[in-house]
Amino acid sequence: MSNDIIEEHVSDDSENTIKQETPQEFAKEANQAEGEFKKLEKEIADLNDKYLRLYAEYDNYRKRSARERLEYMSTAGEDVLKSFLPVVDDFERGIKANETITDVKPINEGIQLIFNKMNNILKQKGIEAMKSIGETFNPETMEAITNIPAPTPDMKGKVVDEVEKGYLMNGKVIRFAKVVVGS
Repeated sequence: MSNDIIEEHVSDDSENTIKQETPQEFAKEANQAEGEFKKLEKEIADLNDKYLRLYAEYDNYRKRSARERLEYMSTAGEDVLKSFLPVVDDFERGIKANETITDVKPINEGIQLIFNKMNNILKQKGIEAMKSIGETFNPETMEAITNIPAPTPDMKGKVVDEVEKGYLMNGKVIRFAKVVVGS
């Protein structure tokens, strides 16, 4: 038998044979396996690097989003408040004018003008007052302060008086109407 290749038969009728390799073939296969191992190690290192970069990018995104959200919340009402500044100016002018006026009619007209201006600003911002007097009591939009005997039988279960107006912003209740309900 030769040292180069040794074949061993498992059984006479079997087609399976176990082949033993020479040291050179073994070293060649070991080098190939080592090359594949290094290739896989490099691939793992590359994937780990990509993962770390992606994680760092996500962490930066999360921090930036949180910062932007805080900044947005601190300046969110700026637009609305700026629109009310002219109303404040009108009130200041009205207070100065009231120092010299003795007739009540111009004061009432001035207050009505300022009130209309404020309501227009609210409408532009999507805020509108709810109509509640004479309406059937709705606990989803109204808060009953008290019940009183209904002035007429048809007012039973309906709003008789409004203590505080309710407001909607783009169809969503932002303040419930505080009402008196007839019973």
